[in-house]
Amino acid sequence: MKQHMVIDSPYGPLTLVADDGVLCGLYMVGQRHRPPEETFGERDDTPFGEVTDQLKAYFEGGLKEFTLELRMSGTPFQRSVWEQLRGIPYGETRSYGELAEALGRAGASRAGASRAVGLANGKNPIGIIVPCHRVVGANGSLTGYGGGLDRKQRLLDFESGTALF
Repeated sequence: MKQHMVIDSPYGPLTLVADDGVLCGLYMVGQRHRPPEETFGERDDTPFGEVTDQLKAYFEGGLKEFTLELRMSGTPFQRSVWEQLRGIPYGETRSYGELAEALGRAGASRAGASRAVGLANGKNPIGIIVPCHRVVGANGSLTGYGGGLDRKQRLLDFESGTALF
């Protein structure tokens, strides 16, 4: 059974979604690939205590790595990309190509593999906690972010210590 709640953040309201008490979604307002509201279940703050505690600590600059149980629905390839995202350290970035290579997908068509990683990255259902914002273009440029490039830049600036809320 799904439940949801909405919390305030420095990036605007965040909708948290749990399935049987396990976090399965974190969505920003206006996020690309955001599921319809009616799929979020009833409003219930009960399953989100640890999630909100860790998000608060992250936004205050005291938490660098989330330790939450997650339930991420996607294809096996998407889940492998999302697992790679969880391994990108706080304050660091990786390129789409580097992720493709780490997955053993670079092969002959690095550009195609990078695009596939980008598509999976864009469908990440648990933003911030699964840090898809830490993925950049091969030359370090900001490319694509379901929550918008402005939010991506703000998250990267925050984690690098060059911006405060």
